[in-house]
Amino acid sequence: MTQFEESNKQQPEEHLEGKNIAIVGLGISQVDFAIGLQNGRTWDEVWCINSAGATYPCHKIFMLDPASRFFDSDDAGKQTNVMQRLLSKTNTPVFTCELDERVKNPVLFPVKEVCDSAKCAYLNNTVAYSIAYALWSQVGRIDLFGIDFSYKENMHFAEAGRACVEFWISKCMENDILVGISGRSTVLDSNVPATEKLYGFHRLDKPLVAIPHEGEFIIGPFDEINEQLEQYGLKINEDVAPPEPYKG
Repeated sequence: MTQFEESNKQQPEEHLEGKNIAIVGLGISQVDFAIGLQNGRTWDEVWCINSAGATYPCHKIFMLDPASRFFDSDDAGKQTNVMQRLLSKTNTPVFTCELDERVKNPVLFPVKEVCDSAKCAYLNNTVAYSIAYALWSQVGRIDLFGIDFSYKENMHFAEAGRACVEFWISKCMENDILVGISGRSTVLDSNVPATEKLYGFHRLDKPLVAIPHEGEFIIGPFDEINEQLEQYGLKINEDVAPPEPYKG
């Protein structure tokens, strides 16, 4: 039996159903994950993309390149050395496309099961695989940090990767999985000011903004929206800041 055939025996992890998951990538918005931790925020599991697993304690690492990319070449650039150390030593499960004896705890990604379940095989980057896995696992919420697609040297890769990730985010939303995204990220225009997100309505004298709340959207003029939000205990533009010293 081949490795691929063995992977098709995998079933979704039952303990993940309905759980809150943080997915942490390598972009600058990963800082919001660190700030969240410092402010006491918690998740049921943390999943890291590639060498983010060398920085943050996590439950899963997603590395959909073959390990040979890191062990036998320098194609991964500055990630190469850290990934070699991480893969050979970590006890964290590493989801990948090929089992390699140099990886201490590899897990063959259940690509057929995930694609069959989603009725789609549009997976052009590692982050997309992690979100597709969350969808297959029927988690309750995913929060994305460091998923920015702001590469200056490879705009095509950035645009193609962002499109694929946003596609899988959409599928999660359609399946009632809540999705949170760092406000520094380009994904779903999260870094765009609230007054500029609704095309057309952004040109009005009083631009409209849309605030998600419990499966619906609260929509109103930006300068009046906080009045509507108060009844839900919400407030717009309240960024999470680093924790301050308590009593000096």
